[in-house]
Amino acid sequence: MLKPHRGSLILAFGILGLVSCHLFAVAAWSMANTDLREMDRGEMDRSGRELTNTGRTLGIVGTVFLIVPVVVFGVIGFVWLFFAIVH
Repeated sequence: MLKPHRGSLILAFGILGLVSCHLFAVAAWSMANTDLREMDRGEMDRSGRELTNTGRTLGIVGTVFLIVPVVVFGVIGFVWLFFAIVH
């Protein structure tokens, strides 16, 4: 018996990751990767593959939206700290 897919949940997490909390995006990406592997091995119902792929894509985009500001503000903070110490 195949495990049921979580495509709807992954899609919901992907959407929430874009509009609300970016940590949902990380969860969507991770869950989707796991489920897609299980679908490829024939262990999970493949009917939710498109939902899972869409949720994975939204999870990737949401994760990028999480990482980019952290890196930018980290660089700005480092430069500010550097100039504060030098002067």
